[in-house]
Amino acid sequence: MSKLGLLRAVITSNLAVRTAVRQNRGLPMLLGEPARRFSTEAENPPQNSPPSDQPQDPSPIEPFLQTPTTGLVYGKLLGISRYTLKTDVVNMLEGCNLSLEDVKVDYNRAFTPMGMVVQFRSWKAFDNAARVISRKGRLFKLERANRSLWDNLTPHDGKTVLLQGIPQTAAPEDVERFLSGCEYDSSSLQIIFRSFPEPSKFATIRFPSQTEAMNAFLAKNKGFCQNGKILMRVLQ
Repeated sequence: MSKLGLLRAVITSNLAVRTAVRQNRGLPMLLGEPARRFSTEAENPPQNSPPSDQPQDPSPIEPFLQTPTTGLVYGKLLGISRYTLKTDVVNMLEGCNLSLEDVKVDYNRAFTPMGMVVQFRSWKAFDNAARVISRKGRLFKLERANRSLWDNLTPHDGKTVLLQGIPQTAAPEDVERFLSGCEYDSSSLQIIFRSFPEPSKFATIRFPSQTEAMNAFLAKNKGFCQNGKILMRVLQ
């Protein structure tokens, strides 16, 4: 074979080898073999990760979703009238461990009672009260109340007296003259004027004790201040 023919055979052989190598490299891709990914992380799982067969603690319930079992609970008793007394509520809810200090009356601006707010020692006492009301006091309804409602109510405790029907021209001195002979705190006298639904004037005054307040009510109720008849009511 001539030198030129031998050189041509060598070149042809090298081209065939390179083609075969390229085909072998592309064969895994054609067979669907996944490409190997390079990563700086170790292939083995971390040593401090918990074993797969170890039971995991369930995620805790958010505190605000849990129903509290201890602590004070507040409820609002609806359906009362202006003649409903704290003692009536405490006696009705016998077994709930209530005292008169656990009950406040919710008055509106005209001193009409809108309900009574009751402080319970626990959820168990609240639930017990709800069952008692469903059995005994069908005219009443007990619903949950916020602590802020309780805090914003002023307890009168039977020591504050409401005077209604005060003449428009009456001055504080006229009210004090009307209450002459009664023991009361003159600095607590408040005269309130209301223009809606019709002009009216009333006053509140505080007495040293429940007894003094009741004595003033018995002695002065339906008396006259100037030309107006005064109606009195003891606030709880």
